[in-house]
Amino acid sequence: MSQQPRPQTSTSSRLSTLPSQKPRQLSHLHSQLAQLTANVSDLENLLRMTAVQAESMRGLGGYAGGMFMAASKVLGEETVSGGSTAAGSGAQADTRRQGDRNGP
Repeated sequence: MSQQPRPQTSTSSRLSTLPSQKPRQLSHLHSQLAQLTANVSDLENLLRMTAVQAESMRGLGGYAGGMFMAASKVLGEETVSGGSTAAGSGAQADTRRQGDRNGP
């Protein structure tokens, strides 16, 4: 039997390059960790700002609700008083017309 040279397998080639790649991989992971830390810090700042804005929006909602209630009260009273006056004068006008039709 003749000894033929074995082709290099991917594991043997991977093992030979693994030690040289390890520092590069660690450096890449370190840069990714730094980017992740920066993004988490940005997210924390944005969440803080959002909490402040949400509290302000709550206050604005209270003011807007108060304005709507006040406007509803004012406009509701005008409609009721205006409607009763218009209905009363309309009824009086109808009575006068009927009297005119029945004649003297």
